[in-house]
Amino acid sequence: MVSDNNITLRKDVAVKAALEAGEMLKKNFGHVTDIKTKSDRNLVSDLDLKADEIITRVIEEKFESDNILSEEKPIPELEAGFTWIIDPIDGTHNYIRNIAIFGVSIGIAYDDKVVAGVIYMPTTNELYWAQRDKGAYCNDKRIRVSQRDIRQATIFFDSGIRYEPDAILKSLGSLADKVFNVRMLGSTVRGLTYIAEGKAELEVEYTDQVWDYAAGLHIIEEAGGRVTDFKGNEWNINTKEYIASNGVIHDEVLNTLNDNK
Repeated sequence: MVSDNNITLRKDVAVKAALEAGEMLKKNFGHVTDIKTKSDRNLVSDLDLKADEIITRVIEEKFESDNILSEEKPIPELEAGFTWIIDPIDGTHNYIRNIAIFGVSIGIAYDDKVVAGVIYMPTTNELYWAQRDKGAYCNDKRIRVSQRDIRQATIFFDSGIRYEPDAILKSLGSLADKVFNVRMLGSTVRGLTYIAEGKAELEVEYTDQVWDYAAGLHIIEEAGGRVTDFKGNEWNINTKEYIASNGVIHDEVLNTLNDNK
């Protein structure tokens, strides 16, 4: 098993990288000049790429032999050991449209299991981090999930509905009838950090990529929440669909989704 010290060293570098990239993004917010459409119809800006370069540089200065998996680079063949999982701007579409809901996400996995995560929300100056068995924090204050039940729950449902509209809209309808309210933020990391600090209770995702969720799901678990796939299995970096919750409502959500398949 990998040592806590090796994880801590990397978590500290992830904090440095996220802050540096985030400050650049905040300085340039409202000034995106170069936007391209990717093959999956998602957008990427010149500032996504610049943030990715900053994060990669900071990592490689200390850990040049580690794997790096980034949304903005071709997917590499991953070797055993540490993998850095980067989303330089989670919420790119918001960022491009001058909506201040976006963040920098860096997950750190050992083999296929995430052992640390860092998320920086530049416009609100919120730095979230978690490390295996050490809890979750926002600006160095310990955070924990809520204890609200399903009727009090706020849920986030940011899946790309166009990919599986029939299944996703059916699930959304079944959950909307049970919870207090539903929100769509356009940024996975924003929703996951709100769950981790007890401001919301649930996120359901059908189509997220690992760079969207790696850091955030780890932060939720270290804050006392629960994360599984739709079958109730433990998640890892190969997971495609998941439920992230405060734990209190998790089984009821699992049952609701499976009853509506």
